[in-house]
Amino acid sequence: MSTPMRREQRGLVPELFDWLDLPFAALRPAAAQPIKFEDYVEDGHYVLRAELPGIDPEKDVEITVSNGILTIHAERQDEHREQQRTEFRYGAFTRSVTLPSGVDESDIKAVYDKGVLKVSVRLAEKDQGGRRVPIESSSPSEG
Repeated sequence: MSTPMRREQRGLVPELFDWLDLPFAALRPAAAQPIKFEDYVEDGHYVLRAELPGIDPEKDVEITVSNGILTIHAERQDEHREQQRTEFRYGAFTRSVTLPSGVDESDIKAVYDKGVLKVSVRLAEKDQGGRRVPIESSSPSEG
């Protein structure tokens, strides 16, 4: 049995698989709807930017770090009421990322601006070189 594959979309008519996917996108479990993010190193800091529009960062976001793992957990509850209609969207999202080796877990800052959460972790200073380790003798020296 072959597996259906998406083909490159050509023209203005969407592919059949895209049409079938749209009504079911909201029914996927939270694991299938991860937080979108990008990460990079800038000015001696590891930076992670997460897309979290429409949330209150003080109430709806929790950031934890433990044993080199940074975890972002967010919950969204959004409801719009009109005269004859109510629309809502809600869900919980969690994403964890392994921090690069040598980060200073005690120096983390997070800023939320225009739907984007930016987390910055300071990288530890790189070791400039090795050091020589003296060798001790376990037997008395003969002389």
